[in-house]
Amino acid sequence: MGFVAPLCGVAQNLPKLFLVGDSISIYYTPFLQSDVANIYSFSRKTSPKPESIAQQLSDPEVQGGNSRMVLEYLQKRYEQEDFRPDVVLINCGLHDIKRIPQTNAIAIDPSEYRSNLEKMIALVRKHHGKIVWINSTPVDDARHNSLSKEFYRYDRDVIQYNEIARQIFSSAGAPVIDLYTFTKQLGAGHYIDHIHWDEGTRSQQAAFIAGFLSASRSSHVLP
Repeated sequence: MGFVAPLCGVAQNLPKLFLVGDSISIYYTPFLQSDVANIYSFSRKTSPKPESIAQQLSDPEVQGGNSRMVLEYLQKRYEQEDFRPDVVLINCGLHDIKRIPQTNAIAIDPSEYRSNLEKMIALVRKHHGKIVWINSTPVDDARHNSLSKEFYRYDRDVIQYNEIARQIFSSAGAPVIDLYTFTKQLGAGHYIDHIHWDEGTRSQQAAFIAGFLSASRSSHVLP
């Protein structure tokens, strides 16, 4: 499945939903875009040119990256007067927990991760938007670290960083979508490589996120 363009000309009266996330989100984006079409005008951090999924995964114009990169991206986007989404849907974490095999050093330490997320909340709210967090999906340590030699990941770090995010967003009264638990209960046999999920799982992840957003709109938590 290739490049997914923003729904620029569809349902202009719908509130605007903007997604920035890692490669997991790139994979489920086509399904999510379809699933929310009746409730949101959807767009995401993306490339101006058509790209295949494989191209998007390595394109910094599409990839959210770690929390430092997401924060910097949002700060630049909000400098543009036409960037005023009603709801900002954010995921970052899997790039934050990358560890260098030789030293075990982590890409973004817990203190900075916490600070970056707090700044994201403040930034979106400063511009009168609602922010929704999607936590990171599970890591199979043995599988990931046998296939990825450039960097390692560990599920214990995913759990720790998801908990940091849960505390921050819950304290701020912002919704958290628990994609980790949802994906975990589907079972471990759905990876297509070291970290990404098969098409059936992506479809279910998107439906889960869309269902959460729809319920939040119905209860007036989100516009």
